[in-house]
Amino acid sequence: MTHLAPRTAPRRVVVISTGGTIASRWQGTGYAADASGGEVLAQAAVPDGVTVEVVDLFNVNSSSMTSARQLTLLRAVHEALADAGVAGVVVTHGTDTLEESAFFVDLHHDDPRPVVFTGAQRPLGAADGDGPGNVYDALQVAATVRDMGVLVVFDGTVHAARGTVKTRTLDPHPFADPSGPLVGRLGFGRVDIDRRPERPEALPVPTGTGALPRVDIVMHHCDADPLLLDAAVAAGARGIVLVATGAGNATPQFAEAIAAAVDRGVLVALTTRVHSGPVAEIYTGGGAVDLVAAGAVLTGTLRAGQARIAVLAALLADAAPRQQGALLRRLLGTPDLGQGQESASAA
Repeated sequence: MTHLAPRTAPRRVVVISTGGTIASRWQGTGYAADASGGEVLAQAAVPDGVTVEVVDLFNVNSSSMTSARQLTLLRAVHEALADAGVAGVVVTHGTDTLEESAFFVDLHHDDPRPVVFTGAQRPLGAADGDGPGNVYDALQVAATVRDMGVLVVFDGTVHAARGTVKTRTLDPHPFADPSGPLVGRLGFGRVDIDRRPERPEALPVPTGTGALPRVDIVMHHCDADPLLLDAAVAAGARGIVLVATGAGNATPQFAEAIAAAVDRGVLVALTTRVHSGPVAEIYTGGGAVDLVAAGAVLTGTLRAGQARIAVLAALLADAAPRQQGALLRRLLGTPDLGQGQESASAA
């Protein structure tokens, strides 16, 4: 199966540079992003028939990514695609939080033209650098595919933004969807697409200019209690992701804390620390059965970083508080059974 643009389609690609390892150089004690997008592009070949325009948006290690920067990136992508002559967009990004930024853009992307995230595991100018090849592949994908949403292109593979996470810290093939198949592959000058990612209806780009909502992540472990969850609520969190064990299990104390948080209007999502597979209502005694009854929303196969992005997007959307739970379920692709969050206060 392929979803390629006609050969007569425009081939102008906008590259938005945000920093990361692909733009990093030695600083005396370690590597940090400091190279411009133009310097990054100068290292890479450009596919035949493709022209490139570079936007230097910001230049940070992706461990310093923030929700505010992701919102700036989203708006920059939409601004680039406002030009009908643009065939697609490539975003160069650090790998640490690429999965979160790509998913955030994907939740708000309603254009048939692709947005392709890529980066590198080795710094700019390294003899064995992977950045130039990844940029070439990303440009090729951005100039040819259509109706695929936001993609992650790395080491000759094409992934959907949704579900794709960094699974290896240093390997040149760092990204995978542990619960789903590849979208496609590249090689010998070809882009081979095998499937179209399933995506919910896109959200409008947020228009607000005020402070962004706080969304925290709390992990369950053998000796965990709700102290950190309660602290997040006390700190003003409007959303919380609980990273549970197994198929989404914690303790009765966590169920009580979630119920109290939901009563205060906090949006709570439930994921797992397990590598792959869905969260599911199987166990009581503080398991997912009780956590969902308390108001938590199951995240399907999405893990903590992307679950947090879904909660953030639901909070940023122009929806009444009582509708945010249903919206979150739609973004996560989980059934809306009319439970949990809709019982929250309208505060």
